[in-house]
Amino acid sequence: MAKMVKYTPFDAADYLDSIDDVAAYLEIALEESADDPTAVPRALGVIARSQNMSELARRVGMSRDGLYKALSDQGNPTWTTVLKVTQALGLRLTLHAVA
Repeated sequence: MAKMVKYTPFDAADYLDSIDDVAAYLEIALEESADDPTAVPRALGVIARSQNMSELARRVGMSRDGLYKALSDQGNPTWTTVLKVTQALGLRLTLHAVA
């Protein structure tokens, strides 16, 4: 009889252990956002879940539920919310010339 193998769903939030991991994950989402405009908010949602969501919501000035909803797959956060979340995470979005 074959042994049953139990798999757990992959969740990137389980692997974002440092600010460098978070920054790299968000950088990849920024690159993907040219083809998928939901990439950055979705990535911020994953990052928020890897942190203390209640504390992050407090620093952003939103309720925990409001932040969770804004950064969910069905959410549609404002640019202001995106900036506030990145700042609350200790990150800053910057632009660099590529040409």
